[in-house]
Amino acid sequence: MKFSLFNITNFRVDGGAMFGVIPKALWSRQAPSDENNTVVLSLRSLVIETDGRIILVDAGWGDKQDEKFFRHAYLHDGDGLVSGLAQCGYSPEDVTDVIITHMHADHCGGCFVNTPGGGTTAVFPNASYHMSREQWEWASDSNLREEDAFLKENIRPFSDSGRLNLIEENGELCPGVMLKLFYGHTPGLMLPVIRYGNRRFIYAGDLMPTTAHIPLLWNMAYDLLPLVTIAEKQEILEEALHDNDLLIFQHDPQTECCGLSETPKGIRAGVRGRLSDFLQA
Repeated sequence: MKFSLFNITNFRVDGGAMFGVIPKALWSRQAPSDENNTVVLSLRSLVIETDGRIILVDAGWGDKQDEKFFRHAYLHDGDGLVSGLAQCGYSPEDVTDVIITHMHADHCGGCFVNTPGGGTTAVFPNASYHMSREQWEWASDSNLREEDAFLKENIRPFSDSGRLNLIEENGELCPGVMLKLFYGHTPGLMLPVIRYGNRRFIYAGDLMPTTAHIPLLWNMAYDLLPLVTIAEKQEILEEALHDNDLLIFQHDPQTECCGLSETPKGIRAGVRGRLSDFLQA
């Protein structure tokens, strides 16, 4: 097995939304904001090569929406989706599987692009798409709280593709790649846990988007069920600390990966570094 990370793009979001009830006087020490109160996030995808499969985790925003849609996202820097994948040594045609953690636009939009005739075409023509059944049904019916994140132009191509695989419970996608379901952020958030050698790497996704979200009470206003998020974080952090697991961060612009340590204030980020550094170690 080998796996690697690339950053599709950086973008900006409101700092208050990113940290919920935590006062700005506290969260701004971890994530400095600009004059518009926005903070920078990364948008990292994970590529796993194992057992003859090339697995991509999440595909970013895509470009099916217009300039007005992206005006407040301030997309900047990053490697791009296809070019970032190429830096890892793969073409879109190589990808056999795409794990969609959930159907919010910044995670699934890049799987399909518009065609001149008004339809869409798959960026990864040979891939199957894996997401949880609960998230698929939730996103397809949408709701007032998340309707700006669940976009029809992102959802419809998956059902039309004939390549959608809906996951109903925790389990292996393939040897060494476990899929685990969560419900606090949005129902059926699905995160991969990768066994590499004698350690596990947990792709923290939107359960813990940055190292600043490791403390149990530091959560996003985007979470639908914050008390459930707290319980889910506590369970996975205690297990990860006990087993010496590593966390991979999708949205932390500074830290790709970290271990955990016990402190008088609870479990916190331990040794930080690039994923490649931990893999070499």
